[in-house]
Amino acid sequence: RFTVRQGRAAKFEKRWADRSSRLAELDGFKYFQLMRRVALDDEANSGIDPLASTNPFGNYVSFTIWNEKKDFNAWRGGEAFKEAHGGTSLFAFVTTMVKSAMVLTGAPKPAFYDGLLQQSTIPDHVPETVNGWRSVEADGVNLLPSEAFIACNQFFVPSSNAVAFENRWANRTSKLKECEGFISFSMLRRDIKAKGHGVSPMGEEEPTYVSTTVWKDRQAFENWKNGNAFKEAHAEKKGEEPKEQPQQPPAPLWSKPPVPVFYESTLVISSPDGA
Repeated sequence: RFTVRQGRAAKFEKRWADRSSRLAELDGFKYFQLMRRVALDDEANSGIDPLASTNPFGNYVSFTIWNEKKDFNAWRGGEAFKEAHGGTSLFAFVTTMVKSAMVLTGAPKPAFYDGLLQQSTIPDHVPETVNGWRSVEADGVNLLPSEAFIACNQFFVPSSNAVAFENRWANRTSKLKECEGFISFSMLRRDIKAKGHGVSPMGEEEPTYVSTTVWKDRQAFENWKNGNAFKEAHAEKKGEEPKEQPQQPPAPLWSKPPVPVFYESTLVISSPDGA
């Protein structure tokens, strides 16, 4: 998670476009995208400036899906990680840190998740990579073209309700794969035991779960939201006998209402099997 300084977004994206990385060639790699936050006109967060540098959780996210945690750990502990983060020499590392300070407000905030209930489609087109990374022209003045649209819901679920929350999602009806423009879905569960450089303990203000749905574009998302698949997924089960109302209503599964967050992505890299 990155907080990019006001007016530096295009420079930040250029740094990502110009970096050296063998990501697509690594064992266990599935999907990558650089996500920049956007706002919708009719949603709860529409009043924000999505690229403002004041949001505590940042305005950009580098989002990588690995087949297994061991694949991620192998990358993080190998030479490919060093190459992608400034090279293996001290001079290259210091140069990278200086450039980051000019573009970012504060240090990146890593967060790691276990992916649950993963769904994805086989892509009909896989973006071309050169030596494991996208070859994209970036001028540092204009933002890179949007390649996908991402709808997230942040859930604040106490650990005592985690099993019930996951069961509710596992038992719900989903027809996402039947929807035009659907790419992938993940229910992300925060890995609070993860350690590493820059990783800090998770605060109460951070979500414990994040549903993340990737669409071909915003129109595909709007079509789903206004269609029958959305209504069926969010409707109560019908045909069941009404249950006797308990004297004490059950506690809600989350400590506060879910928070919707939206992104568009660029520099998408995908395995042939998709996310």
